[in-house]
Amino acid sequence: MDDGTGGRRRRFDRAFKLEAVRLVRERSVSAAQAARDLGVHENVLRKRVKEFAADPQHAFPGQSR
Repeated sequence: MDDGTGGRRRRFDRAFKLEAVRLVRERSVSAAQAARDLGVHENVLRKRVKEFAADPQHAFPGQSR
């Protein structure tokens, strides 16, 4: 199945990930709807929400561009 990325993973910065989590946690948007709106897979967004809930200060430490 072609995901439109040419087989390459997209990278999102920490700010994007935090805003995605805020949509679900603070604005009460469903994970499914937020994922569709942002163009990410629902499971990825759910994982980010769990990661943030476990340790907000250290969530998403990667070097994504």
